[in-house]
Amino acid sequence: MIKTNFLTDFDLHLYAKGSHYRLYEKMGAHLVEQDGVKGVHFAVWAPSAERVSVVGDFNNWQAGASPLEQIALTGVWTAFVADVKEGFSYKYHVTPKNGMPPSERSDPFGFFAEVRPKTASIVWDLNKYQWKDKKWMETRGQKNRLDAPISIYEVHLGSWMRVPEEGNRWLTYRELADKLTVYVKDMGFTHVEFLPIAEHPLDLSWGYQTIGYFAPTSRFGEPEDLMYLIDTLHQNDIGVLIDWVPAHFPKDGHGLGEFDGTHLYEHADPRQGEHKEWGTYVFNFGRYEVEDFLTSNAFFWLDKYHIDGVRVDAVASMLYLDYGRKDGEWLANPYGGRECIEAIDFLKRLNERIYSNYPDVMTMAEESTAWPLVSRPTYLGGLGFQQKWDMGWMHDMLEYMAMEPIYRKYHHNKLTFRGLYAFSENFVLPLSHDEVVYGKRSLLNKMPGDEWQRFANLRLLFGNMYTIPAKKLLFMGGEFGQWNEWNHAASLDWHLTDNPMNRGVQNWLRDLNHYYKNEPALYEQDCLGAGFEWVDCSDYESSIINFLRFAKDRKDMVLVVCNFTPVVRHNYLVGVPVGGAWNEVLNSDASSYGGSGVGNYGVVHSFHGSMHGKHNILSLTLPPLAVLVLKPQDWHA
Repeated sequence: MIKTNFLTDFDLHLYAKGSHYRLYEKMGAHLVEQDGVKGVHFAVWAPSAERVSVVGDFNNWQAGASPLEQIALTGVWTAFVADVKEGFSYKYHVTPKNGMPPSERSDPFGFFAEVRPKTASIVWDLNKYQWKDKKWMETRGQKNRLDAPISIYEVHLGSWMRVPEEGNRWLTYRELADKLTVYVKDMGFTHVEFLPIAEHPLDLSWGYQTIGYFAPTSRFGEPEDLMYLIDTLHQNDIGVLIDWVPAHFPKDGHGLGEFDGTHLYEHADPRQGEHKEWGTYVFNFGRYEVEDFLTSNAFFWLDKYHIDGVRVDAVASMLYLDYGRKDGEWLANPYGGRECIEAIDFLKRLNERIYSNYPDVMTMAEESTAWPLVSRPTYLGGLGFQQKWDMGWMHDMLEYMAMEPIYRKYHHNKLTFRGLYAFSENFVLPLSHDEVVYGKRSLLNKMPGDEWQRFANLRLLFGNMYTIPAKKLLFMGGEFGQWNEWNHAASLDWHLTDNPMNRGVQNWLRDLNHYYKNEPALYEQDCLGAGFEWVDCSDYESSIINFLRFAKDRKDMVLVVCNFTPVVRHNYLVGVPVGGAWNEVLNSDASSYGGSGVGNYGVVHSFHGSMHGKHNILSLTLPPLAVLVLKPQDWHA
């Protein structure tokens, strides 16, 4: 055993005060050379341990053969073990002081792990990969801005596509790099968002019960293979976001729970430290070392894997002490309230630290309540996220679309209510994985009517989503109208794209994406009221809405008309702010999309008159269950 100063006093000082944002550089297992001897420096936090040793391939898994030494009163145990090489498996053997039995634990900072059901960490060097995405990294800030087009394809890597000829195995990271990149680019999405890619023991959790926070799952390959996937996407101008889970962690015996025989990462009191409905522990956000762990983890993915942003999962469960708990099952904060002050402070500091170091990335909150200012700066009292998922729109819109059209006029407010709050946050419209599992049915299967009407309704839903103000997110399979619910253990039903109706939805979604990216009126002011204006939101009898979208300085403008009934409307009058010819640039009822081909022959000429507060009028033919997008040929702001 050779002593080393790899972990300095200053590192320990920052760690103890919650200010070491790149703790992963010093904790865990690092290949180093000490006094001419090659080996690995191990470091783990276990303040209530009596003894800690590292066990692995290099010592026949014998407890005590490679003991770690505690550094004063820091609770950090370290050792340099000679001749340990990359690829060696290891765990920490931890003996608690309190008489609890010893346990073998995966490395909280491990960079790689064995494929489940094995649970050991693996020594790995993350500095070997040669990135080729310099151009993307230098310009990605322009792609991640609120005035840029952002259309996100949400992907579960294990079930996007499989190989049935080889036992239904999933694709590797490198196979995904080839196939997924080509598909996403063709479909016109600007970003992909991966469901959690950190190591997790249970496939059924989809990654949301994370154990190896610093280890990309080994299911699909080695760390360099994931880097290759991300690099390939970047070289094709596609951003990469990850689903990140700081809200909870599982109780598996090799994980973080009761790590040193005490509640180290989690609260000791189950009224604060457990989510019973999920069967998981809650991080103790008020502990500096835990804050360092989580902040360093976010930095790790941004640093080492060139991730372009994080979507923070289950933020509401972090903000509220009574989340998912009955009376008597939670503890109020010191002021008697239900807000978790430590989690609020953590989220604020996390966003401040990320944007201080990475001003060109995105942070996004899945926050399902009316918590104010989620996507506003912390100096204004906000949580500091760039964007927030609009769960209210998702629920209202899916409930509305599931109704038979004859009843929709009685629920017109579900279409219009969003206008009251649309600019209170920087919103993302999410049609995510959560809406197509557990008996909720696929998007297509939620739609009412016969087969033709279901596809028309789905096209209408997407058309409305892409034209109202906000960024967009769609879970895989929805873009071609998958009939079945999502199954994490099987491929998407790609054979459906041979069906003309499914292919029509796919064509529509592709054209929507590409038009959205090239029409500033549809994205530049997504988060500003100046980019949106109702023309008429009151025609509930016909279940029709129409509105205008504007680019910055009103340099571009489009009119959107949505008909939520299966009735063709002839000579439907809409007031517009400019006269002349208006091109019909998008029509979801076009035959190429599986529609009936009703429309306006590509162009409509206005006539003078007063309607909807405007001095020009268009007389339109509205297709059934369809959306039209029209643009004036001559428009000068």
